[in-house]
Amino acid sequence: MIFIDILKQSIVIATFVMITMLLIEYINVKSKGTWAKYMQRSGWLQLLTCGILGVMPGCLGSYVVVSLYSHSIVSFGALVTALLANFGDEAYVMFSLFPAVTLKLTFLILALALIVGMLVDFFFKPHFIPADNKTHLVLHQDEIDQHSYKTESIIKQIKNISFQRAVLIFGLILFVLAVSTGTIGEDTMPGVTGHWNWVNITFLIVSLMALFVVIDVPDHFLEEHLWKHIIKKHFLKIFLWTFGALLIIQILLHYLNLGAWVKSNELTILVIALLVGIIPESGPNLIFVTMFANGVIPFSILFANSIVQDGHAGLPMLAESKKSWLAAKAINLAVGIAIGLIGHFMGW
Repeated sequence: MIFIDILKQSIVIATFVMITMLLIEYINVKSKGTWAKYMQRSGWLQLLTCGILGVMPGCLGSYVVVSLYSHSIVSFGALVTALLANFGDEAYVMFSLFPAVTLKLTFLILALALIVGMLVDFFFKPHFIPADNKTHLVLHQDEIDQHSYKTESIIKQIKNISFQRAVLIFGLILFVLAVSTGTIGEDTMPGVTGHWNWVNITFLIVSLMALFVVIDVPDHFLEEHLWKHIIKKHFLKIFLWTFGALLIIQILLHYLNLGAWVKSNELTILVIALLVGIIPESGPNLIFVTMFANGVIPFSILFANSIVQDGHAGLPMLAESKKSWLAAKAINLAVGIAIGLIGHFMGW
C-alpha cells in the first residue's frame, strides 16, 4: 500500500513539473520570449514572483519556480527565495490549527526569503550556479504563428498523428481521468478535505491546458521541444529521483521513530528541527507543528524548521541540479540556524 501511494505521489509530482515546463515553453514562444526576457531583466520581479509562488501552501508554486530556474529564466537567488519561503503541506495543518500565527509566519518567512534572495543575487552572479542541463528556451516563432489555432492544421495532425503526439495525448488524458476520478491527486493531504480541493482543480486545469498545447503545436515543435527536451531529458529523471527519495524516506521513517528523538532540551529540539527540515518530505515536520500547537516548543523552533524545510519542492530540483539544491539548502539551513538561535536567546 505504501509502495502504491509513493508511486502515485511520484507520478503526480513528475507530471506536474513536466506540464509546467511544457506550458513555459509554449508561452515563451507565443509571447516571442518577451515575458522571459522581462523576468530576466527585473531582479525584483523575479524575487517577488518566486517568493509568492514559494510561500503558497503545498509545493505547486515551488515546482513552477524549479521549472523556471531549469530554463535559466530566474536566478539562483530567486530559487533560494522560493525554497526558503515554502514550508510544504504543513501550511494546511498550521492554518487549520493556528491560523493567526500561520498568517504571521507566512508574512515573516516571505519577507525573510526576499531579503535572503536579494543578498544572494547581490553578492554572487545571478546565475552563478546554473541548472546542470542549461536548458535555455529556443524560439521557433514563425512556425508556431503560421500554425496555431488553425482547425485544418489540427485535424491534419490528428489524422496523421505521430508516435510522440499520440503518447503525450494518451498520457495527459490518462492523467486528467486519474485526477478527475480520484485515482491520484491530493485527497489525503493534511488539512485539505474533499477530492475537489484547489490542488486537484489546479492539476486538472493545467493538464487540460497542456493537452490543448500538445494537440495544437506543429510536429517539429512537439518533437524538438516537448518530446526530446521535456520528456526524454526531464520527466523520467524527475520521476525516478522523486520515487527513490520518497521510498528511502518512508523506509527510514518506518524504522526510525523521529518523535522519540525529541528531548526536553530546547536546543536539542532546535537541532533536530533543523536536521529534519533537510529531509525532502512534509510528514516528519508535522511533529514540530503538533508540538507548537500544544505549547511544547516556542515559535522560534517552528520558524526555523519552516525556513529549512520545503516539502517535496526540493525533489525535482535534486533531479535537475544537485549542486543547486545543495547550495540552496545550505543557505536556508544557515538562515534557519541563525533565526533559531536568535529566537532561543531572545525567548520567542
